[in-house]
Amino acid sequence: MKMIVLVYEFPPKIVGGLGTYAAEITRKFVLMDHDVTVFTMNDDARSLPTREIWRGIEIHRPLHIDISDSLPDVLAEDVKKWGRGVQLFSKILVYNYLSASKLVNELIRKENFKYDIIIAHDWLSAISGITIKKELGLPFAFHVHSTEKGRTLGNGSEVVSNIELHSARAADLIITVSYTMKDELIKLGFPKDKIQVCYNGVDPQKYNPETVNTEQIKKIRALYGIKDDEFMILFVGRLVGVKGVDRLIMAMPHILQKIPNAKLVIVGLGDLQDYLTNLVKTMRLHDSVKFRFEFIPEEERILHYAACDVAVFPSLYEPFGIVVLEAMSMERPVVVGAAGVSGMREIVIPYGEEQCGFHIDPTNPTDIAWGVISALENPEKRRWLGKNGRRRVLNEFTWDKVTENTITFYEQIINR
Repeated sequence: MKMIVLVYEFPPKIVGGLGTYAAEITRKFVLMDHDVTVFTMNDDARSLPTREIWRGIEIHRPLHIDISDSLPDVLAEDVKKWGRGVQLFSKILVYNYLSASKLVNELIRKENFKYDIIIAHDWLSAISGITIKKELGLPFAFHVHSTEKGRTLGNGSEVVSNIELHSARAADLIITVSYTMKDELIKLGFPKDKIQVCYNGVDPQKYNPETVNTEQIKKIRALYGIKDDEFMILFVGRLVGVKGVDRLIMAMPHILQKIPNAKLVIVGLGDLQDYLTNLVKTMRLHDSVKFRFEFIPEEERILHYAACDVAVFPSLYEPFGIVVLEAMSMERPVVVGAAGVSGMREIVIPYGEEQCGFHIDPTNPTDIAWGVISALENPEKRRWLGKNGRRRVLNEFTWDKVTENTITFYEQIINR
């Protein structure tokens, strides 16, 4: 199969789970003898090559030009309200149209490349997918990792929501990441008969507790001043409202009542940094909550999972949650938000012989505290939960399994 993959994030530009997903699954496509051509954003600061071969994947990064000054007269009012975000919107438009033009006019019409399928991820790349389909008539697979209404808890851009819906109607196949997301898409008007569910995955050889030694764990814990007899609670992710990290901080007084030697480590970047810092000061939790406002590389993230005693992800909206799989693969118990749209609710088993974590109400600090305390209070149960989590990853959430399922769906629309 010869694939065109349109994805906003791709190494070395990784912002969140989408970038991780794109890097892993395209590599697996190549290992299964498929030809993959990726069109992605060019990070101006890095001066990345506009065309290269990386890990057997042909990558194109069209050079950005700033059209933001020419946009106001043609933009919808809700996009104008983005303020500086108009520049991001202009980047996305330029990336989409330059990608479509380069593919159609250069690779296909001049260089005689042949392709079997167009694959676009989220609204960020869907405009080029629609354009290419119209020009070439190729089958179009649209991957939806989240929605604008979900990410913003209903307060997002109508323009973006309309792009998502238009892309869904233009696509021959819609792949989403969980059954709860499928339900959300149907409620939003996406064509039900086109939607298929394919979970994300993790590399259990990379995320393996046996690859981390005691000295490495001690260094990570020492970085945050956590002693051997103290518990490390870990949150890794974007510091935005939908991730629920503020409620996790609010849960700390309840946790400390039962487990006074607990420390919360928060790692990530986002709009809430100042608010979270002030929240910790106001609640006088500076001794118990440690921040690291960075996007840490994967190797260091693996060490953080190994160093922690429990990983907590109290998201208010989480279509899937690759970080949960990463923690489970590292044999750590997990506490996850399970209200509303939560793919984590499908990943984490909260009771029975295969239990690997706890479901909590992410809007309720007391309930978050209950989950964390339940995970920490018994060392034997903590280890048992971790072992069950890794076993579940090995059985259900490897990239090999994810890739095979995805290819099956692609083949259906190509053959049709």
